Parts: sequence; C-alpha cells; structure tokens
Amino acid sequence: MSATSQSTHPAEAAHPSDGTPPRPRIGIAGIAIESSTFTPYRSGADDFEVRRGTAAILDRYPFFSGAEDRGSAPGPAASSGIGGGPSASGRALREAAEYAGVLHARALPGGQLARDVYEGWKQEIVEGLAAAHAEAPLDGFFFDIHGAMSVEGLEDAEGDLLTAIRGAIGPDVVVGTAMDLHGNVSHTLFEGCDLLTCYRHAPHIDAWETRERGLRDLVETAARVRDGGTLPHKALVHVPILLPGEKTSTRIEPARTIYGGIPAITQREGITDISYWIGFAWADQPRCQAAIVAFGDDEAAVRAAALELAGTVWQARHDFEFVAPTGTFEECLDQAIASPARPFWISDSGDNPGAGGADDTTYCLSRLAAREEIRSGAVSALMVSLVDPVSTDAAWEAGVGGRLDVQVGGRIDARDPGPVPLAVEVAALDESGPTGRSAALRVLDGGASNGAASGGSDGASRAASGLEDAVPTGLTVVATARRSQWARHEMFERLGLSMTGFDVVTVKMGYLEPDQYEAAADWLLALTPGGVDQDLVRLGHSRIPRPMIPFDAEIPAPSPSDVRTGGGTTR
Repeated sequence: MSATSQSTHPAEAAHPSDGTPPRPRIGIAGIAIESSTFTPYRSGADDFEVRRGTAAILDRYPFFSGAEDRGSAPGPAASSGIGGGPSASGRALREAAEYAGVLHARALPGGQLARDVYEGWKQEIVEGLAAAHAEAPLDGFFFDIHGAMSVEGLEDAEGDLLTAIRGAIGPDVVVGTAMDLHGNVSHTLFEGCDLLTCYRHAPHIDAWETRERGLRDLVETAARVRDGGTLPHKALVHVPILLPGEKTSTRIEPARTIYGGIPAITQREGITDISYWIGFAWADQPRCQAAIVAFGDDEAAVRAAALELAGTVWQARHDFEFVAPTGTFEECLDQAIASPARPFWISDSGDNPGAGGADDTTYCLSRLAAREEIRSGAVSALMVSLVDPVSTDAAWEAGVGGRLDVQVGGRIDARDPGPVPLAVEVAALDESGPTGRSAALRVLDGGASNGAASGGSDGASRAASGLEDAVPTGLTVVATARRSQWARHEMFERLGLSMTGFDVVTVKMGYLEPDQYEAAADWLLALTPGGVDQDLVRLGHSRIPRPMIPFDAEIPAPSPSDVRTGGGTTR
C-alpha cells in the first residue's frame, strides 16, 4: 500500500459481510492557494503546509479532528482537538466512507507558484491516487482547493491538475470540490467536477462548514452512483463581472442579500446546491470572472436556478461598493489622527498578503514615520506587518532593548519609496510557524530615521552606535521572517501587543477579519498601491474576457444560451 494513500480504515471494512451497503471509497488531495499575477513575489514549497497520508489530511478538518481553525485565517489547522472534539455530523461523515488521502498543500495567498514545485506535487498526487485506485477502486474524489492558484506558465492551474487526476482515476469516479468564493470556475474545472460548491460568507466564517457540506454531498453521491444511480445534473453560468472581495463582503449589500438567498434556493425540489463565485480579481487569466453553479436531480430546475441567480447578480452589477469608506492613505491617516475613535484602523489594501500581496511595500510605513503627531509621540501608531527577514534577524541579534539602524521592507516589491531607513529599539521578539521570527520595533527619533541610512547598498541592517540618547516616537513596526496576515488577537499578544492598544493601527489587509473588526472603533480602507491594488483598472488586465465590469461600462444580461450543463448520466 502506498505510504501516501494508506487508509485509516482497512479496505475490507468498506465491504462488510453483514449485508449492509459498503461504504464508498473517497480519495482526497489538493493544492490550496490564491495567487496574484501582479505581485513580484513567487510562492514556493517553503510557503506551504504540506500534509501527506490519510490520517494527517483528515486531521486538518475540524469537523473530523475537533481542532480549532476559524476557516479564513491562514496557516494549518490545529493538530489536536482543542476546539472541543469532532461534531456529531463530522463523526457520522467520518464513518460514512473509507478515505484515502494522498497530499494536501495549503498556503497563505501569494504570487504565482514555482512551476517545478507544482509539477512535483502534481506528480505525487497523480501517482498516489493511481496507486490508491489500483489497490481498491475509488468511488469518489474530493478535490480540496482554493480555486485561484496561479502557476508559472499555466492559465488554469486547477484545471490542469484536475485533468491529470482524471487521467489517473478515470472518468467514472465522482469528483466533488468545495472552494473559496474568490476562486474561479473554468470550463475545464466544471467539466471535470461533478459537484461544485463554495463559501457563502466573506469574511469566510463558513469555510469548514462548506467543506463538510461538499464532502457529505460527495459521499452520498458516490455511493448512489456506484450502486447504479445517476449523477446530479449541473449547470454553469459565467457573469462577466470581476470585483475585489472588498466590494463583495457579505457584511453589506448587495452581497449580503444575494448570498443570504442561497439557502432558500437549495430547498427547492430537485436542487441540491447552488453557489456564487465572485472570481479572483488579481489574476490576469481568461477564467477570472463571476460564476454560478447549481446541481441537483431535476435538470430543468437546476438550469433555471443557475440562470436566475446569474440574473440576480447581473441586476446588482452597478451596486457593489467598498465595505468601508475609502481614500488615499494620506486622507485616511488625516481622518484617523483627527478622530476621537480609538483604536482607529486603516487597511493597507494594495499590499494585503491575504490576497497575494508581497507584504513588504513601504508606502504606508514611510508616511507613518514622517507624520509629526506620531513622531512626537502625541499619537501612538502600529504598522503590522512587513516581511523582512534581514531586519528581523538583525533585531534578534540585537536582542530585546537593543538599538540599531535598519532598512525595513521593499525587498520583494521595491516600488517607491523602497526600503525605509529607521532607527529602532527592539521591543519584543517571538517565533512561530506562521510568522517565523518576528520583532516589534519601536521607532526612534534619530539615526537612520532622520535619513542617515546605515544599511549600505545591499539593504542590510546593522547595529548602530550613537542611538543611546535617541527618543522613542509613537510608532511601532512589526517585521517578520515569513509573509503573514495578522488577523487574530493571539498573534498580537505573542509580541506583547494588543489590537486595541494603539491610537492608530495600520494593517496589511483588505476587509477586516472578525477579531480585527471587533477591535476597531473605526476603520478606513486605504486605496494603496501594490500587487493587489483595489483599483483594478490601473493594474492592466489584458487577458480577461471583455466586456467586463469594472473595465467596461456595461455587460449583456445572462441568457439561456449562456448556460453550460452536464451530469445526469450513470457510470
């Protein structure tokens, strides 16, 4: 038996001798990342948490393991049941099938994945599934993906991967997937999957609920089809709208009502599921656009529901607005300093690592450091976080309380102003999986912060003398060795920081995640430059279908001829 596909339940257990129907055999594999094609960052193997084998892969699902993972936050699920144990529905689903896990890789959103890394994992997945299928036929396959992965040299990475998987397991295995609503549904992905669903909330508070729903539908369908039943009918309608998540949050209209209406549609006779994918705005690929997919047992009902929801989205095409008030960073900072609301949060949205930004542009940092109210200490400010292993290592070498000159950020995405010279005092140090080494750096009024950069032409950081009398400003900057998204209060606390402990908090995010949203007394979305710029038009898409909103003023309404269908057959 392949080491990567070994089942936690023996194959014999799937074929009981007491006359009860055998449990379906379900393979699991996938690569989950969303990738901006506009960032200079390239994602590699070190960016991923990789799980191999059935036990490790099943343990990633909180409904099986009881681990605590709130879905949208990046990084691995907890490895043990600290979340209170598996749910009753999870236990039932766990016992409803025999699972054969091969490989699952999961990463914080980033840039395009290196082709050699992708090809290596693809080969491992294909060979592992082929071995599992040869040992005992698979009835179903759960394609566990995000849906917006970009790979160097490919325009439809998930479609390419699924095509290779189909080559290994054949056309008769039932394939299901449960995706992020910011994923893309290409024709290749639609043709290769029998069941497709996605999240119904942004922020993604239902990430694991969606996977459990998708896996349950797959287990039930795989058993039915194996025993001679028909596949569900399915329908796809693309809607040429491409919007950032910050305009499609389910906290506000019209997304709140559109997604809120989905459960009622699924209660209709003959409809099992219907989903609305926003699509991924920061990749320049033909597949990037909104999509509606429905599936169920009634062909006419499925087709009508997909076209109806596509029409609802089209009717709202001009109504999507940003989830928070917006402005330039300078405008947002002016409002934050003048406001009595504390803490006042500002999203550095153009460099959000949670959408694929480099996590090291310094547009905001340079302006925070130069602001007189912050420099004088009258206003306390936190900038969190910038990936900068050079500065982080230098801070660790200096130790807590050490003072040094550093040049922070601008090493990956070097757009203006590039690395920012700062004199700093190390306030706290920490090391964890999501961040690697991290450092809270209190900016000083002196040394490099006055323009006397001491890092040299290579941008290195060096301990500095003559800083003993430098005065702390009101600015604290967090630097990390790994790209990371500071969405949870636990991350702040590890560095002795608080989400509510500063007057102004600037965070590399788009819309705020739940912990951040709760902490902020007020909040603005700064339209900053970067690889995930909210101003899509200025990014320069050239390979998407046209016309498309917001690149064009108008698009045609969905029509019956736009509906693509499939399913309804036996295997």
